[in-house]
Amino acid sequence: MDPRSLSVVAVRVRLSANLGSIARVCANFGVSDVRLVEPAAPADEEARRLCSGADAILEGLRRFESVPLAVADLGVVVATSSLRGRGLRRALTPADLPSLLQETGQSRIGFVFGPEKSGLTEEEMSHASLFLRLPTDPDFPTLNVSHAVAVTLAAARAASGDRGEPRSLAPSREVENMMEHWDRALEAIGFYDTGHRDRTLRDWRRLIAGRPLSEKEVAVLRGVANRILVSLRRKAKSEGAG
Repeated sequence: MDPRSLSVVAVRVRLSANLGSIARVCANFGVSDVRLVEPAAPADEEARRLCSGADAILEGLRRFESVPLAVADLGVVVATSSLRGRGLRRALTPADLPSLLQETGQSRIGFVFGPEKSGLTEEEMSHASLFLRLPTDPDFPTLNVSHAVAVTLAAARAASGDRGEPRSLAPSREVENMMEHWDRALEAIGFYDTGHRDRTLRDWRRLIAGRPLSEKEVAVLRGVANRILVSLRRKAKSEGAG
């Protein structure tokens, strides 16, 4: 596994100390691409003190306004969550990461971590293709965010050697564009008439994009949504002419 193909996405980190610790952990495992979703703590003196020499990573932090923007170029997006009280999803364990990395070939993979107190929101989690559940004690399940990064990257490190032939997985931005196309198609057929549009769209996203998708699969799914819209326009035009 080439750590240069991994990205760490930290969402709304509140404490500079945790930011520094995340940088240190990433340096431990050779991961240099760290992305922050705002609002996030500054890379201040406290962060530099805790990074213990990983200053280059702190200086190279990239900041984004939302999770979709932060993961737009990634082929596989893995969100970390306890999944308590959440909908059914394909939940991986750290032991699954080596086989996942083998399956995904040379695609860029991002691990998304939530803020210290609340974790990721349902909306933020909906932009992930897979979910990672760390096997903590049920009586005290929540890890410090930098500890979660350490456990995850250590498990990913176990996937050494050849990651197989390259696969053309669609980057997240293409999946988002496909979902926007489906949103318009579902609206056009009255799928949202019962209300709860956001929740319904999240469920639909989970159904058709709840795993990494190839570029071909995204093209097929987008083609189906487009055909629905084209058919409805033709029908409306025909009825108007009649």
